[in-house]
Amino acid sequence: MPVEPVGVRIRGLRAEQGLSLSELARLSGVSKGYLSQIERSAEARPSASTLFALAKALGTSAAALLGSTEGGVAAEEATPEVPDALREFAAEVDLPPAELHMLARIRYRGESPRSKEDWRFIYESIRRSVRDR
Repeated sequence: MPVEPVGVRIRGLRAEQGLSLSELARLSGVSKGYLSQIERSAEARPSASTLFALAKALGTSAAALLGSTEGGVAAEEATPEVPDALREFAAEVDLPPAELHMLARIRYRGESPRSKEDWRFIYESIRRSVRDR
């Protein structure tokens, strides 16, 4: 069974909550145009900070927007390669598995961050950007 695109899940949650595209854009701080593009594209891959902002506005988690199930991440997206430095960081802060897998998909200039401190910086930056919206 194919994994439902993130945009389809966002549009579904938005519709369930009776939110217009404009309302979700306002609540999340994501532009209406970009939000529309995410919802319409099967290939949309919004950044982690965008996912966190949309998840917060929709009252769910970024992992759920990525297709997480109660037992973990959806089968086709299951268990991305998790670098040792990310595992160390995750153990220190007791990161939930769904957030660990979401972070493991992050790339900067085509590469995964290399140190535990880099992962901490990315995670805290995402949290700050979501909190500031």
